[in-house]
Formats: sequence, structure tokens, C-alpha cells
Amino acid sequence: MIKKFTAIATMALAIALTACGANGDKGTTATDSTATTTDTNTDKPMQPTTDKYVQLHTTDGDITVLLYGDTPRHQANFLKLVNEGFYNNTLFHRVISDFMIQAGDPDSRDAKPGQQLGAGDPGYTLEAEIDYPHHFHKRGALAAARQGDQVNPQKRSSGSQFYIVTGQKLGDAELAQLGQQGLFKQKQAYFQQLATKHMAEIRNMQASGDQAGLQRLQEQLVNETEEHFKDTAADAVPADVKEAYKTVGGAPHLDGDYTVFGEVVKGMDVVDKIEKAETDRGDRPVQDIRILSAKVVDKP
Repeated sequence: MIKKFTAIATMALAIALTACGANGDKGTTATDSTATTTDTNTDKPMQPTTDKYVQLHTTDGDITVLLYGDTPRHQANFLKLVNEGFYNNTLFHRVISDFMIQAGDPDSRDAKPGQQLGAGDPGYTLEAEIDYPHHFHKRGALAAARQGDQVNPQKRSSGSQFYIVTGQKLGDAELAQLGQQGLFKQKQAYFQQLATKHMAEIRNMQASGDQAGLQRLQEQLVNETEEHFKDTAADAVPADVKEAYKTVGGAPHLDGDYTVFGEVVKGMDVVDKIEKAETDRGDRPVQDIRILSAKVVDKP
């Protein structure tokens, strides 16, 4: 396992180095897009708040989502956009059967048939509020889209684009693999945190071409990571998370990488209907499916 993790650490360190040379260019995308936009520097500490509810009135029916109070930055931003009418008349521009439906691109509001979408945003990104395994990608989860790790190692969220998970149920063999992958992801995330703390040192060694120094640092961080997790069980996925993926389903491969900030509490049948829409080669529904309006509502 150590040898295998060392290989992943090499990749993680390479991502950190790429980020160093990217001039801080981070932005918003669909979960597999490569478009970028201007970042925001307006992050500020926020205290947990109470859960809130929003109803999305779509051309296929109503979807009510709960916004978690313990992801306050994402909750406040979503409520702000809803109250401003930002989502009104925007499309579900990316739909993948047995996976998720995605919306929130302002460019979709007046999009022409066949137009490629997924790069639009309000001009900023949000600091990640990833809280796995407390919040995970179960069926019905509401999460923020983002740009890939290569240019976004901090996993910052899109300022507006979101997706709702449909996913699939996992069998026993898949659940067993999930446990091993869970620990592996935790190690990756911890290693990346360590690498970020050494960013100035990494920059200096990169600038001077000190490959031996980078190798020594990598080995040091790998050893620190392994020491940190030495007493952690090989299966790091909680039983309740496994049970949800077995009985309800979801998209566990996204856990720990994207901010889950809510869940559908009413209208999952509408989500299922949207998910099964006919799509083009870019995963955009052939017939437009719109969020006609969105509003804050009381608990349903």
C-alpha cells in the first residue's frame, strides 16, 4: 500500500507544482469541463446556521431541496442567487443517466439549440466546505460543480453551478472496494494539505530545478501521511454510508472531492424524469428543461 500511495503522492505533488505555475487561475466548470473564470478573494469565516429550503420550479415539475446549515458559505450563496432570480429560466444543461443532473450556468438562459454549455458562472468561486463522511454523494445529494484538481487543487466550488445525484446502488463487491478507496482518498487529501503547507518551499525548489529536494520532500510527506493513518482501519467508510449506497444508491467516487451542501427532500421523481431525458453528445437534453423560478420556502 505504501508503494502504491507513493505513486499517487507523486501525482499529487505534480498537481501542486502545476498550481504553483498557474498564476492562481481557478474557476468554475461542469464536473468534467475545462473552462475557467475569475476567482474571488472575498472568503470570510462563517458560522453554521439553520437548515433552509428552496423550491425549484421546473418545466418538468417542482424539486424542493434542503440546504445544510453546516455548509454556511454554500448555503448563503445559493440563497443569495435564488433571491436575486439568478437561476430563473436557466437550463439543466448536463444530464447523465444513473449519475446526475446539472444546472446553474447563466449562459444557458438564452442558449441556442446545440450550443455547448458548462462554462458560465457569476464571476467567482467558493471555498470548499467538504465534510465527508458526514455529507456524501447519496442519491438526492445536492453538490457544487467545480474545475478539476490540475488547476484547482483547493477544490473550490463553482459560484453557481450545482448538480443533483441520482447514481446507482452498489453491490457487496463494490462496497468492499469502496472501503479501501475511502482510506486511500483520505490519505490523498491529507498529503495535499501537507503539500500546501510547504508551497513556498516547493516553489523555491521548482524555480531552482532542485529535483532531489522535491523527491526528499515527497518522501517526507508520504512518511508523515502514513504515520498519521497508521492506526486507521483499512475500511474507512462508515457503516451508515455503506448502507445508503447499498439500499439507496449514489455516486461514491465523488466523495471527498466536491462539496455536498444539501439534498432533495421532495420531488425526486422529477429529478428521475429529468435524468432520463434524451441528450446530445454533450449530455445536454435535446428538449430544453428549465428552472422557471426558484424561491425560499418553509419546511415541506
